[in-house]
Order: sequence, then C-alpha cells, then structure tokens
Amino acid sequence: MTQEPIFEESSGNVFADLGLKDADELFMRGKIGIQVIRILKQRNLKQREVSQLFGIPQPEVSHLMNGEFQRLGEGKLLLFLQQLDTEIT
Repeated sequence: MTQEPIFEESSGNVFADLGLKDADELFMRGKIGIQVIRILKQRNLKQREVSQLFGIPQPEVSHLMNGEFQRLGEGKLLLFLQQLDTEIT
C-alpha cells in the first residue's frame, strides 16, 4: 500500500516554514548574500581579489561563495553590496 505524499504550500520563507525563531533575518541574509555572489560571479573575480576588495580573509570569502551566510551579519553583507557599487533601496 503506497501513501500519497503530503505537500504543504510554502510561505516563501523556508526558515519560517522550518519554525526558526530568527527566520526573517536568515531569509534577508540569504537574499543579500545571493545577490553578492551573483555580482562577484558576473565580474569573474577570484577569491583573492574578493578578499582584497572586501578586506576579509580568503577563507571567509570561501564561506561566502559557498552560501554560508550565517557567518556574516546582514550589515556586513550590505556593506559588500555597497563596495560592489550596488544601489541599495
């Protein structure tokens, strides 16, 4: 006997769907971090170049590029966008 899969509609915030207490902050960090990564990839910057641009150690750049945004605050990610000459609204 096979069971029908149960689907639940997402709220749009996977962190809220998982019941995490800081879901909004995590969601915002993820959105900002993904935008930073997109710009860096469009510009074909090497991790060494990103390290110099942002003034952070190369291992931290590696974490950023791997989507490990929990290591970086929202403010720091926004600063990265500014350093990439991105208008923030």
